Amino acid sequence: MGEMSSFQLGVIGALFLSVASSVSIVICNKALMSNLGFPFATTLTSWHLMVTFCTLHAAQRFNLFENKSIDIKTVMLFGILNGVSIGFLNLSLGFNSIGFYQMTKLAIIPFTVLLETVFLKKQFSQKIKLSLFLLLVGVGIASITDLQLNFVGTILSLLAIATTCVGQILTNTIQKRLNVSSTQLLYQSAPFQAAILFVSGPLVDQFLTKQNVFAYKYSPIVLAFIILSCIISVSVNFSTFLVIGKTSPVTYQVLGHLKTCLVLAFGYTLLHDPFTDRNILGILIAIFGMGLYSYFCTQENKKKQADPLECEMKDKEDKPFLAHEKEGHEVKSSDKNSIV
Repeated sequence: MGEMSSFQLGVIGALFLSVASSVSIVICNKALMSNLGFPFATTLTSWHLMVTFCTLHAAQRFNLFENKSIDIKTVMLFGILNGVSIGFLNLSLGFNSIGFYQMTKLAIIPFTVLLETVFLKKQFSQKIKLSLFLLLVGVGIASITDLQLNFVGTILSLLAIATTCVGQILTNTIQKRLNVSSTQLLYQSAPFQAAILFVSGPLVDQFLTKQNVFAYKYSPIVLAFIILSCIISVSVNFSTFLVIGKTSPVTYQVLGHLKTCLVLAFGYTLLHDPFTDRNILGILIAIFGMGLYSYFCTQENKKKQADPLECEMKDKEDKPFLAHEKEGHEVKSSDKNSIV
């Protein structure tokens, strides 16, 4: 009972940290890009990941967490996949209208549900699906203003959806299958994510903005906001892995849409952004959907706790995903730290 209470407190703490840090970095980056004219989003993300790795490396040197060896192929592919997904999301925003980009982000939840159902044999009740539907409708009403389609933008959006879904599912799967913590996984994968974005970021940003990040004139206030953004990003990246590991990719996406609603509200309150009755209606519907999702998830978790034997057998049935297993139902000892 004590372990369960501790776990629930950990989940609540992770959710709160994720929301607080994400909303903070959105406000910081909006000021940096919109008000100060620094448009290099992909390059900035590579700096975020490099600062995150350096921070975790220092923490590991001070024995604040134990480093755990993970198969290099697994970590490399996972890191590159996450880096590529960020690039595709930024390209999707560059080639599409803001409304279609929001549709792309909304589509991540149903695609994640589909992939987990097909490959992980995970079952989602009709109540959970209904709450997710209400959430998506609400966020759509609040945030989507226009829909302009083009072929290249659509392809990039599909690639962004696919890589983001797979990356977030693997974030959860690797932590549970290889018994590693969110900190250990982030520490191992951050250099690869940073490397792919460090190389591709300036090219992507120059293609989208027609400006060179190395030719940009950095004023003291711009540098101050970049440093602040990098500091906040450590908490964002850490809480992202923590939330996905403790809950699920779908719950993380639900949390992401809560952040969207909060950003809209803060934008109106602090930055005096335009706010209409449609925004208010959409946010209220989205919050109602989130409330239902939280309630139904809590009820289903209570049922699982009441019948732990059935839950354990179900976990064993789901185990083979991405693992190389022999017909004799034994995995080689050299594969214990690999799921690729």
